[in-house]
Amino acid sequence: MKKFLLRSTAIVAIAVPAAAHAQSTGSIDFEDEIIVTGALSSDVGGVEIPDTPKAKQVLNEEIIRRQRPGQTVNDIINLVPGVSFQNNDPWGSSGGGFTIRGFGANRVSQTLDGVPLNDSGGYDLYTNQQVDSEVLETVSVNLGATDVDSPTASASGGTINIRTRVPSDDFKITTTMTVGDVLAEGSYGDSLYMRGFGMIDTGDITGMGTKAFFSASYLTYGVPYNPYGKIEKTQLNGRIFQDIGSNGDFVSVAGHWNVNRNNFAGSESLGDLLGYYDGDFSKRERFTLYDKDDEAGYPCTVEPGLVYQGGGVNGVSERYDDSNECGEPFYRRYNPSDTGNIRGSSRFTLTDSIVLTVDPSYQYVKANGGGPDDPREAFFTVDSVGYTGAFNGGYYFGRDLNGDGDLLDRIAGNDPSQTHTDRYGVVANLIYDISNDHTVRAAYTWDRARHRQTGQITYMLRNGEISDVFAVDNPLLDVEGNEVNKRDRLSYAILHQVSGEYRGRFGDLTAVLGLRAPFFTRELNQNCYTTSASGFVDCPAPGQDLTAYEAANPNYVGPLERTYKYDDILPSVGFTYAVTGAASVFANYSKGISVPGTDPLYDSLYLGEAVARPVPETTDNFDAGLRFQQGRITAQIAGWYTRYEDRLATAFDPTANNGDGETVYRNLGRVDKYGIDGSIAFQPTANTLLYVFGSYQDSDIDSDTIGGICGLNRDGEVEDTEFGCTADNLGEQFILPTGGNAESGAPNYSFGARGQIAFGDLELGAQVKRTGKRWVNDINTERTPAYTLVDFDARYNIAEFATGGNVALQLNITNIFDEYYIGYFGGSLNDFPFAQIGAPRAGSLSIIIGY
Repeated sequence: MKKFLLRSTAIVAIAVPAAAHAQSTGSIDFEDEIIVTGALSSDVGGVEIPDTPKAKQVLNEEIIRRQRPGQTVNDIINLVPGVSFQNNDPWGSSGGGFTIRGFGANRVSQTLDGVPLNDSGGYDLYTNQQVDSEVLETVSVNLGATDVDSPTASASGGTINIRTRVPSDDFKITTTMTVGDVLAEGSYGDSLYMRGFGMIDTGDITGMGTKAFFSASYLTYGVPYNPYGKIEKTQLNGRIFQDIGSNGDFVSVAGHWNVNRNNFAGSESLGDLLGYYDGDFSKRERFTLYDKDDEAGYPCTVEPGLVYQGGGVNGVSERYDDSNECGEPFYRRYNPSDTGNIRGSSRFTLTDSIVLTVDPSYQYVKANGGGPDDPREAFFTVDSVGYTGAFNGGYYFGRDLNGDGDLLDRIAGNDPSQTHTDRYGVVANLIYDISNDHTVRAAYTWDRARHRQTGQITYMLRNGEISDVFAVDNPLLDVEGNEVNKRDRLSYAILHQVSGEYRGRFGDLTAVLGLRAPFFTRELNQNCYTTSASGFVDCPAPGQDLTAYEAANPNYVGPLERTYKYDDILPSVGFTYAVTGAASVFANYSKGISVPGTDPLYDSLYLGEAVARPVPETTDNFDAGLRFQQGRITAQIAGWYTRYEDRLATAFDPTANNGDGETVYRNLGRVDKYGIDGSIAFQPTANTLLYVFGSYQDSDIDSDTIGGICGLNRDGEVEDTEFGCTADNLGEQFILPTGGNAESGAPNYSFGARGQIAFGDLELGAQVKRTGKRWVNDINTERTPAYTLVDFDARYNIAEFATGGNVALQLNITNIFDEYYIGYFGGSLNDFPFAQIGAPRAGSLSIIIGY
């Protein structure tokens, strides 16, 4: 009978599947030989620590399968030291956020079989769009370093490499059915979780190594803390694999399609969430923050024909089809996405000493997020000239939108921000074995993303629902039949990269030298008028004479095209040294780069290319540590230091906006980050596992930051007095005391453990993680409290099929003590940002059938 715990720990590295540890096929092939020439390496209870120069850890199927079926992979790697992930709900499809060694997700590259998953524009990562856990083989985390052929523009904090399974040689069917619910005190009871998953392995269908798997899943549930929100997700995965000969050559094509339909999980001011720790806030009250019975709840109706009380347009009174706050709450906003990719991989032995690998890919993204607004029937008038389009935050159509015969109305509408991406890439490696002890490789990487960002407006239904979750599919048109957009830009993110790597073995010493030479191009096509250094825009509808508009706004920057180019030489050097057959030491240095995303680049258009050219962030990463691998024990401890230059963040620039000052993206200079990570996995017997891990990290911002200009509020009172503003220095800039402080948003420590034990057909597991305090902002005014989460899992193997496979029941309970904690927030310069409430206690029961 199949047991997750009963895998041998005496397997040498050459027997470990080559798909385990790196991103591209070339990196896998190159790194696998590094491991073979070093100390022995194998997994202990699903934990692998490859003996490479980089600080790295791998979780394989034995750990992955014990977590809740369908859970996002980013929650699973919360068991890796240095990783801190906060899930927006217990099930993983509402999103979440994480840091690795203090770096946020937009500075960590996440890949699926070598294909980059970060958004091509701003490098954000959407954890609710990840591949089903049942098709995963391994997930590895590079802490602070990346592979030399990696197609990433932003990997200052490391990489997460997800590998899907190779299809089985035998015919198999696998199904999972899961039901669950929130078990927290005071929950509404409408968060019922239901998920079904099915997968077919064809086996070798030609007798020549042709095999495939295909899978499908569907889930739905209500969002905790959100009385209205509903999640629906459909996902398809597949892979066709063809062996070529007997030396490891192959050709593979894999596909992934994910359809998410979900409301925002909801968030609260971090200041309010901190107040709930004061003692008058019970766990039950978490679920009344969004009370079904409040005036903004549901059911509700958009009221027609009311007089708009907020004033008129151009001095003319308006009537407003008032939403009556129906459909306006944050938790009723949608965040839909359709995402997919096709991933190719191949390996060809050209001669006894030369191997070629080629990995092409294509990705598709259609997604948006946004909320209600109030489109106007009127024209936007400048010197008696009427215009349609988006102006000063309003939308003007110049036509009767509700059919009452006039242009005096505003109707209830929605204005999500739409994104459509088509992304192509290829990674090719040529690997040459000079001798048994010396190998070199040369790689070429190409990545091209077409990133179309628009903001079509659509109308709101009478029940407060948006007419179409993709407004781009049902846009409101102006009097001339043109779309009205709140943004309209087209970007191309292009990478050409050449790289090389050398590996040499000198007795017990294995050395690796690498060099990356990336050439980044960012082509910007702004079709709107940039009205401020903060990125605000006016978007007149096309085909209009804009003479009067431009004359009235001479400081606005009109539509334009601009190209930014960045390149760098990024060396890396590392070694492993086998002290004994069981112990080795390692060290690594690598230089990293993170190119500015589209938002800061578009915002810089207002200031002019000669004034503002955002520079890339760069890092110098140092790792050194000790590994131990013998029998049933594997362990690693590593110290690290990262020197982080040109940190890009939002800050006040007193020279912007014609000297009036404005909040813009700004280079905040140097940050030093450092810490220590460690883990040990131990199997006292074949049926037990104890895994312990922990990390400590800190950071030091080098300098203070300009905060703004001292001024008065609407009541005539001096603002920002806490930063030295008085009535005597009005109009002068003030300074935010960030120098010497730690960066916000990341915990200063975390540690945890997992234990497993098997009693015949019954397997029990539990895991605990303590996450330390996090600074709310970079001026370090307050920290969120530490928290501890405890999870429990049990699996009972019911029966075994004569043909192989079995039937099992699996129970998962997360946050078993229902601890209240503050979820993910990205940190800020000097404010209290918004944050999620931590996921409550939840339980699920799964029946897993494999035969």
